Amino acid sequence: MFGMGDSMKLSPFVALTVVLLRFYGFFGSLMHYMLPRKRAGEVEVVEGETENNISTNDINDAAVTPPIKKHHISTTDATDLTANIKTVTVGDNSSNYSSTSVIEPPVMAPGGANLNDIDEDLHSRQLAVYGRETMRRLFASNILISGMQGLGAEIAKNLILAGVKSVTLHDEGVVEMWDMSSSFVFSENDVGKNRALASVQKLQELNNAVVISTLTTNLTKEQLSDFQAVVFTDITLEKALEYNDYCHNHQPPISFIKTEVRGLFGTVFCDFGPEFTVFDVDGEEPHTGIIASISNDNPALVSCVDDERLEFEDGDLVVFSEIQGMTELNDGKPRKIKSARPYSFTLEEDTTNFGTYVKGGIVTQVKQPKVLNFKPLKEALKDPGDFLLSDFSKFDRPPLLHIAFQALDRFTSEVGRFPVAGSEEDAQKLTTIAANINECLGEGKVEDINPKLLRHFAFGARAVLNPMAAMFGGIVGQEVVKACSGKFHPLFQFFYFDSVESLPAEPLEPSDFKPLNSRYDAQISVFGSKLQKKLEDATVFIVGSGALGCEFLKNVALMGVSCGSQGKLTITDDDVIEKSNLSRQFLFRDWNIGQAKSTVAASAAASINPQLKIEALQNRVGPETESVFNDNFWENLTVVINALDNVNARLYVDQRCLYFQKPLLESGTLGAKCNTQMVIPHLTENYGASRDPPEKQAPMCTVHSFPHNIDHCLTWARSEFEGLLEKTPAEVNAYLSNPSEYAASMRNAGDAQAKDNLERILECLEREKCETFQDCVTWARLRFEDYFANRVKQLTFTFPEDAATSTGAPFWSAPKRFPHPLQFSAADPSHLNFIMAASILRAETFGIPLPDWVKNPKMLAEAVEKVIVPDFQPKEGVKIETDEKATSISTVSTDDAAVINELLFKLERCRNNLPPGFRMKPIQFEKDDDTNYHMDLIAGLANMRARNYSIPEVDKLKAKFIAGRIIPAIATSTAMATGLVCLELYKVLDGTHKVEDYRNTFANLALPLFSMAEPVPPKVIKHRDMSWTVWDRWILRGNPTLRELLQWLKDKGLNAYSISYGSCLLFNSMFPRHKERLDKKVVDVAREIAKAELPPYRSHLDLVVACEDEEDNDIDIPQISIYYG
Repeated sequence: MFGMGDSMKLSPFVALTVVLLRFYGFFGSLMHYMLPRKRAGEVEVVEGETENNISTNDINDAAVTPPIKKHHISTTDATDLTANIKTVTVGDNSSNYSSTSVIEPPVMAPGGANLNDIDEDLHSRQLAVYGRETMRRLFASNILISGMQGLGAEIAKNLILAGVKSVTLHDEGVVEMWDMSSSFVFSENDVGKNRALASVQKLQELNNAVVISTLTTNLTKEQLSDFQAVVFTDITLEKALEYNDYCHNHQPPISFIKTEVRGLFGTVFCDFGPEFTVFDVDGEEPHTGIIASISNDNPALVSCVDDERLEFEDGDLVVFSEIQGMTELNDGKPRKIKSARPYSFTLEEDTTNFGTYVKGGIVTQVKQPKVLNFKPLKEALKDPGDFLLSDFSKFDRPPLLHIAFQALDRFTSEVGRFPVAGSEEDAQKLTTIAANINECLGEGKVEDINPKLLRHFAFGARAVLNPMAAMFGGIVGQEVVKACSGKFHPLFQFFYFDSVESLPAEPLEPSDFKPLNSRYDAQISVFGSKLQKKLEDATVFIVGSGALGCEFLKNVALMGVSCGSQGKLTITDDDVIEKSNLSRQFLFRDWNIGQAKSTVAASAAASINPQLKIEALQNRVGPETESVFNDNFWENLTVVINALDNVNARLYVDQRCLYFQKPLLESGTLGAKCNTQMVIPHLTENYGASRDPPEKQAPMCTVHSFPHNIDHCLTWARSEFEGLLEKTPAEVNAYLSNPSEYAASMRNAGDAQAKDNLERILECLEREKCETFQDCVTWARLRFEDYFANRVKQLTFTFPEDAATSTGAPFWSAPKRFPHPLQFSAADPSHLNFIMAASILRAETFGIPLPDWVKNPKMLAEAVEKVIVPDFQPKEGVKIETDEKATSISTVSTDDAAVINELLFKLERCRNNLPPGFRMKPIQFEKDDDTNYHMDLIAGLANMRARNYSIPEVDKLKAKFIAGRIIPAIATSTAMATGLVCLELYKVLDGTHKVEDYRNTFANLALPLFSMAEPVPPKVIKHRDMSWTVWDRWILRGNPTLRELLQWLKDKGLNAYSISYGSCLLFNSMFPRHKERLDKKVVDVAREIAKAELPPYRSHLDLVVACEDEEDNDIDIPQISIYYG
């Protein structure tokens, strides 16, 4: 339930976001490998060499070498890109690396590994977002991160998990207690050590395949030439200008990112060079459509089938294929479209003299590379262009923050320190500097420099808050990926953000900011000691410890949540750690595979902050565990944080939070997208108040007989896999375990499904029973013939190519595709691979050992040649389902009962010939084990079927994404989502904020797009002088009777006519006999009528009551809780 995907439910305001995105035109312009190994032995790290070049420590078994230099991609074109990726040049060893230390995995060869070696088991979720080519570019990239406070650590974590080639950490400062509340890599034992050196060990544990090195002395601009991207989190503007000028003019350009978080304020600046090519601006699959008609006009009108809405936009380029008649359009030439509508568009082409359109055709969007001309920092400071907005209620905020961050740099240069929290004098000085900068801007100056906002900015300027670091660590980590790969649209060029709404609603005194010499001093300098105490004493429930859960645990541990004497954090997850989790769920290591997620995550979180009071459970949260998560548990909670991967579980937790009136912080991710939703008692609507539309399901007949895309083929393939290898063997075992009981149940059912089950069992135990591996090969070969030849021959016999519907229209019109049977050939590797996978899995179900020759193509081909394949003759009168509304392909017959009896008789006879204790082994589909042949068989089934219908085939990885229903996931969007949620957590635990202070967010790091909005308030129902919302629950104590309950409602002007407990009706005014119950206690009626089993841990029951007002209008009233204890 609490797995890795953390899939996303779209926020209610996503539609608004899309409108705003299109409205604000400037968004358009803005818009080696990781193979875990056993933990290395403890390593001593070079502390930096002295001026006399004498090392104070040695590194055991680690080479001290500069990172490998790799040419930048931004100035290459698409054609040259692949070639450049393969070019690896060793960096200039003449550079001074006397203060560099490197921990390099001993298994990696110097100069990097085979870039084609991608561990798909580990990286499957990330591959689903980036694709192989982007991953290979990442694996060849060397990154510098300068400034290893909380923000630097978060960026490094995300890039190391992504699997870049090397990360060099630069910091000349030492760890202070001040750093404890923002960085998960430091412990109190690290105080006084160099920040970069103290970071290495915990970061290296995240991914042994990434070379992690350190620089601990002054950084020269020449050293930047060894990297494809450099990130600075804590440098002066003067140094930034110097470094940026070097990077911008370097050949090839070095991608430069300057970012910082100051209290509740943050900024990012990107410069990827004078000409940076983006190869994929949004990461979405190219849109396609199935053509229904094309006119011979100028311009030509293209209409598509109404199977799915077209997603094309005016100006898109498209290519055509498979068109019959107007074949001139099949030339592969991109053509521009206009007048795009849901099911048609106009082509900017004269087709008057083209051939007449007959049928068929696919139209596919062509994604064009985009070249961005970045300005260097020096120019961009003066002319920043359009800022990337995050919150449309703060439309005027970015220009002000552009000035504020320059003013802070000037302040620190003049005074030699950051402003002191609570110092009005420092705040005034910063405001004056900002006002002077503003005056020099001439026409570009802002009208109001907002001294109150600048005061908040000054007070928190020294602090790096963990939620801000997490959020910006996600954003900047994604920008580095873009810089190294050309995948997704870079941030162009400034982004400013603030969350001043997170501050306590009540004003703070200067004494509130006073440091307490604790690990939370940086956070106290922003929020004050009173809120810190509330954080520490909070009782928190985190549901799920997958990708989101790991990030949340890290964040709350650093914030000090549930770390006080009164605090407690409970985390639950019923899942265990798998290899595919390790690329995002960063609290887990390869030696944790197979262990309980919640236990490992809780232990890791406690190591981040030993003061954390945490309990780990392995229970699924649902109705079946309400004895564990009972009323007392829910009533004592302060807040609930969801970290779930499915909607049903979210809805259950939402209902519990509604019932007990607890805040729920909700979030989800889908690839580069993420959203957050705040569910606050009495202030906002609940999570379940808005639902995404259900996913469109392909009709049964389409999947089974008329597929027209690879998704249909893969859906069919997975269904066949489960039927052949899981369901049928399970049915066989069910029959053999208790033949008489099974036979009775089949006779009682007496339907087509029962008949199908018995036919499959008999087939398995008689006609298709396997005793040797050769039998399994025979079975696989005959399956091939049945699936990809005989069934197609029967289909085209029943519906010839010239068949017509009852209305006279061509039967094989779009979207249907006319199929062709396959001729088996042992010389075709895909045919032989299908036989191999199918026969191996068939042997597994029968417990047959595999011979040595099974993976030898020549010997397998010889075994296949021994199979006698009978000739097939299509039959007349075969019914093939064509009704799209049909939900089953089983044919109902009037003599099913007779057939069932005959089948049972045959089965009994067959059973007597089986060896004693014979059982089959059902195989459950497991997508994440590439050695089990499950995906080999599913990909083989789908691709052979695709070949039947002339549908483009897919590789095994793409098949795994679709058939395995893998949710694309990356660390960056997860980190950002949790950072945003924890900024809201400050507000929830403060407890005094209004609805307008909260924010729901939808973000897409690929574009990039950030859209924040106030949550929607709950619907208010009014009656007389009362009003209520979904958050209200009416409570009636004293163990009342039904009559007393009715009178209690009548006193409110409500006439109750129906009372229900669960699905059972306790009272209805229309039933005279129900009046006999009026003087009975409600709880006794529930026990008697509804057979309610009220557990000892509960002292009330909940009723749903239907009421009318005095004018007989129905009134929706809250749930009523009757307390009887």
